Amino acid sequence: MAFLSGIFVIDCPASALNNSGKFPWLPLDGSASNHDNWVAVKKVHTRQGTFPYVSAQAFRSWLRESLKGVEGWAPSPVFREEKVAYTDADPITYADDDLFGYMRAPGSAKLEAKEQAWKAKGLRAQESTKDKNDKDKANFVALTRSSPFRVSTLVSVAPVELGRDYGNMSRQDGDPVPHEHEFYRTALLGVFSLDLGMVGRFYHVNRTGYRHLDAVLKAVAVEKNLAPYDDGRAFELPLDERKLRVKQLLDGLAQICGGAKLALHYTDVTPRFILMGVSRGGNHLFATTVTGGSKGEPVVHLEALREADRVYKNTLLSRFYAGLAQGYLDSQRGGVESALRTIAGMTEDDKTQILVHPVEAIRAVAQDLDQKAGEWLK
Repeated sequence: MAFLSGIFVIDCPASALNNSGKFPWLPLDGSASNHDNWVAVKKVHTRQGTFPYVSAQAFRSWLRESLKGVEGWAPSPVFREEKVAYTDADPITYADDDLFGYMRAPGSAKLEAKEQAWKAKGLRAQESTKDKNDKDKANFVALTRSSPFRVSTLVSVAPVELGRDYGNMSRQDGDPVPHEHEFYRTALLGVFSLDLGMVGRFYHVNRTGYRHLDAVLKAVAVEKNLAPYDDGRAFELPLDERKLRVKQLLDGLAQICGGAKLALHYTDVTPRFILMGVSRGGNHLFATTVTGGSKGEPVVHLEALREADRVYKNTLLSRFYAGLAQGYLDSQRGGVESALRTIAGMTEDDKTQILVHPVEAIRAVAQDLDQKAGEWLK
């Protein structure tokens, strides 16, 4: 199967994109806040220093929200119980469930009441069996799908000294209400991978992570004339629909927005640098191609870039797609472009742009998918 690998950098001039709530302990420097309204950013402490981070869950949430603005994208409805929540778990209907995975395991409940509650929220019925110990209840089949789209935690490329911002609410009579929060100035680095072979393919075998369809959804697959796949253990959507879902995901990545404290710090979370490629096998192509510099800046490791081309040349199914925004890491632009031209075998007379804006790089992957879908989504 083919995988789309990517590495990206988000520039954070003064940001607090993912917070951990009220500070329950003293800061590392031993100082205490003078106010109860004190919010900390997510961070990891090491011997090298403090590294702010954004959780993978937060980034996926930004992406899913951004996808709602993509033409044709319909998010899967969500049902909330007392202690759990789950989507409709219908990857045939919803690209959301297809690309981001799901777990729908309601346990036992009264069948009629549960199905009425689901229907009110726009969820379908689910395969069930009678409970042996309680005739009024039914046991629902658990459905799980491992996410074809995977993303790492976004971690600062270097340790930083966290800032503390003081504010207050004073638009009322009486004393102002003070509050404080942490923020940082850094670059966040993350990697992602998309299992292209799993997009639009749904198993119905009794195996954790691979029971994507129950009897109800299998009937839907048959009704829609979905083609069997993998000796009948799965169904697959038509190639054009699978291709569309990948393009929608890329479109969402190109216009991603989100993060905490936008009203106070407004950070554009669109990647400032991105590097992508398609290859056979799940090994990530670019995991070591960006490091932290001596001044805390991201550095594109050119030898690691050349090494990736050399090591994975026999498995590569695409060129390297690279994007670097003008005004960001300008001192590295020449070296990166030169390395990419050498890797692509371009001559000095070839004026083709190989290092473009990150959004243009993402769109170039989508454009090439039109011609190579049969190979990439095989």
